Amino acid sequence: MLGRRRKLKKEFDDKLHTLMMYTKEEWEQARDIEKYLNDYDQDVVTRRKVAEVKHFYLFKEAKVRRLGRD
Repeated sequence: MLGRRRKLKKEFDDKLHTLMMYTKEEWEQARDIEKYLNDYDQDVVTRRKVAEVKHFYLFKEAKVRRLGRD
């Protein structure tokens, strides 16, 4: 039973890590797009903020799960 729990934890921790890397890349791309715009575009700013919030939410969850400390 304990081995199965560890296997599931590792599986979901790997998924969380992959998702964190994806959202970080998405956030960085949104920042770059916003930086290169000459005019203020509310849609681009909103996309950047949503990507940032997603990434930091996942970061907080990884901290709670103590991801990478096993």
